[in-house]
Amino acid sequence: MLDSPAEIAGAEHVPGRGPPAPAPADDGLNVRAVISVLRRRTVPLVLCIVLVPLFALVAIRQMTPRFTATGALLYEPSQYKVRELQSILQADPTTDAIMASQAEVLQSLRIAQRVAERGNLYDNPEFNHALRPPGLRQRMINPLRWLLGMEVNEPPDVRLPGPMLDADRNATMVAVQAALHASTVRFSHVIEVTFTAEDPVVAAAAVNNAMDVYVKDQFAAKHRAVDRATEWLEKRAAELRVEVRRKEDQIASYRASNRLSQGVHAGTDVEQISHLSEDLVKARGDLASADAKLDAARGRAGAGALAAIAPSVVQLRAQQDQLAGQLQAQQSRLGANHPDAESLRRQLADIQRSVTAETVRVVEATQSERRAAAERVAALEADLRTAQAEADRAAQVQIPLNAIMRDADAARSQLQAVLDSIQQTAQQAVLETAEAHEISQALPPALPSWPRTVPMMAAAGASGVLIGLLLVYLLQLADTTLHSGEDARAATSLPCFALLPEINKRALGHLRMDEYVVRRPLTAFAEQIRGLRAGLWLGANRPRIIAITAARPGEGKTLLTLSLGRSAQLAGERVIAVECDLRRPTFARRLGAEGDLGLADLLKGEASLADIVRKDVVTGMAYLPSGRPGGDILHLFMSEAMAQLLITLRAQYDLVLLDAPPAQAMTEARVVAAVADATLLCVRWRSTPRDVLQLALSLLLEAHATVIGSVLTRVDPRTHVRSGYADAEVYHRRYKPYYRG
Repeated sequence: MLDSPAEIAGAEHVPGRGPPAPAPADDGLNVRAVISVLRRRTVPLVLCIVLVPLFALVAIRQMTPRFTATGALLYEPSQYKVRELQSILQADPTTDAIMASQAEVLQSLRIAQRVAERGNLYDNPEFNHALRPPGLRQRMINPLRWLLGMEVNEPPDVRLPGPMLDADRNATMVAVQAALHASTVRFSHVIEVTFTAEDPVVAAAAVNNAMDVYVKDQFAAKHRAVDRATEWLEKRAAELRVEVRRKEDQIASYRASNRLSQGVHAGTDVEQISHLSEDLVKARGDLASADAKLDAARGRAGAGALAAIAPSVVQLRAQQDQLAGQLQAQQSRLGANHPDAESLRRQLADIQRSVTAETVRVVEATQSERRAAAERVAALEADLRTAQAEADRAAQVQIPLNAIMRDADAARSQLQAVLDSIQQTAQQAVLETAEAHEISQALPPALPSWPRTVPMMAAAGASGVLIGLLLVYLLQLADTTLHSGEDARAATSLPCFALLPEINKRALGHLRMDEYVVRRPLTAFAEQIRGLRAGLWLGANRPRIIAITAARPGEGKTLLTLSLGRSAQLAGERVIAVECDLRRPTFARRLGAEGDLGLADLLKGEASLADIVRKDVVTGMAYLPSGRPGGDILHLFMSEAMAQLLITLRAQYDLVLLDAPPAQAMTEARVVAAVADATLLCVRWRSTPRDVLQLALSLLLEAHATVIGSVLTRVDPRTHVRSGYADAEVYHRRYKPYYRG
């Protein structure tokens, strides 16, 4: 046994229970599906599209119109220079940050205060909330505050001019500042000033006042700055003049007290030291030269040095060397005692005595020269030390004087700079102009800036469409009912045999609902009943005993039972309709058998089948009314009498229709469905929730009932045609020629 519709969908086909419906292909969200949903939800979508703009229009009409006036300023900062009067040749120093700062200044609270004062906006209730009459909320709160003993906020006397309290004054300035706006135009020095108010004249006057206050404040601020600078510079110049005079007097006094010369004689000490240094260097050179000569004369230097200072000694030594050589040669050739050798020895001795005498003479002369050079060096060194000492003393004395002179020079430089600045400031005061000027004054606007009807209505229209689509989406998500045979097949995994249309009062006329299929055999309703008969007849196992039930009351199961039975009876079949809904019988009222015996009496053994069978006066269809129920109804359907009754009816009739109670709450419905050959489930179109239907189907399957399919009842043809479902084709007007009545 299968326990749920989901298990039915996944199980193999069971004979007698109808073929499983193919799973719908999930193509995702496509245009056709969206259009179908919109067609089904046309009413809420159209209502949103119409009502949202309508409410927006009503709200716009209730708004107080506000006007925005606009003016423009040109900001051109000037930088005056004494040497460059043509400031136009300079690079533009104005940056985006400077322009943004000027815009903030224009919409500052100070400007707003001046605008409020000039325009007398403190007496305007639009900006001074204290002058407004109390609103509905305040009027409702004041009695309660009075009853509680609290202070009641009374409206101020509007006849009194000016602001009532400082808090009100501040609130007015804040309101004016909120209405005043300034913004820069990109890539330019233009500032646009706007003001929004309920009165266009007030708005234009506020813009012009704001621009005028800003321009005059800029000009006045520059003049105040120039005046303050001139005053300070003149005061500083006087101070510097006194300082320069004091420093000059201090310098003269110091020179006099320390006997310091000034002019061309101021550098004599330095010049003397320079000359002494030069003479000392020269004397030291002479001393070194004398030392070199002395060393050469004493033989401590080379022959070249000696030849330079004593050429006679060199010549004598050369002769001595020559005689020594001759003597050596004669002695080796003639012997030491030879008269020639003796003569040479006497000559050599004379030469040696001459060399010695000449050398002594040269040395004494060189020593005398060196002593003179040394004495000169010592004298110059002494003079240099004396001169340096004198110079050091003079330098020590000059140090304080130099400091005083530096201070004096600095004071003179500052004085000259201040005098130049005074001259420049005086010229700037003459040539100075305002940094901003008006290029476009504000005029009272002809059209309000708020509310902007066209954009707001366009936004409201778009919002209406979006809200409508959102509402359609939410309704689609919240709607779990069945809208077509496809939904019924998907929910039950069983065939949907027919879609019975709702018959309105105009189409019904004077007929009763259960007679419609007989009196109007060529209508769409009758055609769907015949389609149901064909579906049952063309099945693999043609059931003869069919239980017709529903998940909830009001699904149209009784009407379906009678319409199906009468249609089959007119087609020549032997049909009997058995009313098994003993708790809520309707056969007696519909077919005119009130008060007669019926099924309950037969099952209790109080009547026979012949006593309770009735004939339909319209078609001759047999039917069994419910009779007089009492006691345990479930026991009656589970009795042997019920089984025997079905055997008898199967033998006597071609089609037995059991009108069972709703399966969701009534237990006997499951028993009736279990004893029948097949069970047909009625589902009310766009009313029965999917989960309720699936629960009813599960209960029937748990009772071993053979549910072969479903029927959608009470379908609205016009709405279903707009839905876009495939089975709505039968209600299209192109099929109207096929139906009558």
